[in-house]
Amino acid sequence: MKEIILILFSITILNASNDIENNSLSLLKALEILNTSNLEIQAASIDVDSAKAKEQSVSGSHWGKLDFIQDFANSNDAGNVFGFKLASREATFGDFGAREFMSAQTPTGFPDSAYTTPPQDLNYPDARNFFQSKLKYEIPLFTGFQISSYSDIMSSMTKMKSLDKDKVINEKRYQLRKSYFDMALLSNSIKNLQTILANIAKLEDMTNNMIEVGYAKKVDLLEVQAKRGNVERLVSQMKFNQKLLYHYISFLLNQEVTKIQIPTTNVEIPNIRDEEILANNLDIQRATTGLEVRRSMTDVSKSAYYPMIGAFGEVNTADDSFLGEANDHAAYTVGARLTWNIFNGGIDSSKVEEAKLNQLKTQSQVNLAKNGIKLKIAKIRTEIETYDSDVTSLQKELKLSNAIYKNYEGRYKEKLSSMSDVIIKQSEQIQKVLQLQQALNKRNERIFALEKLANGDR
Repeated sequence: MKEIILILFSITILNASNDIENNSLSLLKALEILNTSNLEIQAASIDVDSAKAKEQSVSGSHWGKLDFIQDFANSNDAGNVFGFKLASREATFGDFGAREFMSAQTPTGFPDSAYTTPPQDLNYPDARNFFQSKLKYEIPLFTGFQISSYSDIMSSMTKMKSLDKDKVINEKRYQLRKSYFDMALLSNSIKNLQTILANIAKLEDMTNNMIEVGYAKKVDLLEVQAKRGNVERLVSQMKFNQKLLYHYISFLLNQEVTKIQIPTTNVEIPNIRDEEILANNLDIQRATTGLEVRRSMTDVSKSAYYPMIGAFGEVNTADDSFLGEANDHAAYTVGARLTWNIFNGGIDSSKVEEAKLNQLKTQSQVNLAKNGIKLKIAKIRTEIETYDSDVTSLQKELKLSNAIYKNYEGRYKEKLSSMSDVIIKQSEQIQKVLQLQQALNKRNERIFALEKLANGDR
């Protein structure tokens, strides 16, 4: 039974292992890992959560606030001691010096000194403790739409942070997809160069054989060996570029990647209309959200024209001991307050005008963003068409270069051309391979850029 459990556990572990451990990480799986593991995306997610928390804190202002206040004091200050007694409903006539006043009475009445002598009990009381427990609730009834406007601002800011996160995700997906297809192009170019290396090896063997029978010279062999070293150097550079790409993919996914599933080098042009790109573009959405913020800020500035109305209520109890005779000493207060600024030197109107101007400026920035994206779309589509034409032409040129090289290789064997001619044709062949790789790279990058404008392919 234990053995069966161990086998099932091992199978579960193997199935749970991702494609990285199997040394064959697909692009689809890599994109899934990117969304959860990329550090920049995680940071952007935290920014969104922080913005949501701020939005909730502003929205909570509608409900007012409830405070519990516990005071403790000890004083022999005359005003404080009398106030403490009064707050705890324990003030007496004796606190006013009534005993001293009555003791000054004579058979003929109260002398003038009784009215002018400061009472000792009132001015020099004994120190007294004071405990007051208070529950106070305050709520805004009308703020000139200020709180609701601030809530709208924070809601827009949350949306903006969410768009920022989408933009980070979009950018990282673009970089990851481009890295995968760059790897595919490098692999394809290495394959072509290795084919050329195989041809050079055959040419080197043929040259050695021709030297032995006196049909070729030592310098011919040196030319072939130099060309082989040149091609090997190019292959080595491409392999180092592959290694760098693996490091970059590992950085994007925040985990080590040693091998990926190479996609095909051909990237299809997305079938998406300009109107759809403009509707989905994150920069335009962000600019539009910024305009919403400006509108809400204009509403905030207009709130200065309205009165502010708030209400409050509190209950408390006080004594010279904590919660002593709490029910008997309890008290309450309820009330409301209206505050309305009538004149402040035109400051409010100036702020409203400034907010309106900022709103107009943001509106122009939204229009500019739309026009800028339209220009980018047109530019990218034109560049893709240009690179498509270049790729088609270079593929034909490479095919021709391969045929010409084969022809010159045969001509050299028959002593109809020199080794220099063969090497020149081989250099042209290698140049076409590199030019084709560069054209494909640029074409793919432009297609990914077009998808990025449309908020990716999610």
